[in-house]
Amino acid sequence: MTVSEQTRFDINDVWQWLDAVPDPEIPVVSVIDLGIVRDVRFEDEQLVVTITPTYSGCPAMQVIEDNILEALRENGVDDARLDVQLSPAWTTDWMSERGKENLRGYGIAPPGESAGTQVIDISRITRSGRNVLPQTCPHCGSKHTERVSEFGSTPCKALHRCLDCAEPFDYFKPF
Repeated sequence: MTVSEQTRFDINDVWQWLDAVPDPEIPVVSVIDLGIVRDVRFEDEQLVVTITPTYSGCPAMQVIEDNILEALRENGVDDARLDVQLSPAWTTDWMSERGKENLRGYGIAPPGESAGTQVIDISRITRSGRNVLPQTCPHCGSKHTERVSEFGSTPCKALHRCLDCAEPFDYFKPF
């Protein structure tokens, strides 16, 4: 059944349905919270959802696409298309405040400002040339932390350790 043969869905309803689709790697944030969903619209009678991956090699994108289409089917949308838009590139600035709070509650330090807007403290530049700012521990709130590895449980996160409570935590890197 096409959209023309059924009730044309309200775009706001579609956004709500997609807000219930969790990120497969971090299930406490939705694809809406992450800012992956960029647009929802009708083209003629077909529902079109535009998504932007967090990075072009994201291994979770196929699962995300499948989960979005499944959520639409579960809500009666049989004629839907996903468009993947790579430009402009995704940025952590697109994440919702609710998503950042959910990350913190899950034990992942949310990203700060995107790398392009951070003030660089040259005293904190590492041998690799990267600026390493202390991240707030999501467990105890301390800023007395250190980066253990540039990569955490996924490529978009870095592994840190709190020097006060000794707990390890992922930091969602700003892009």
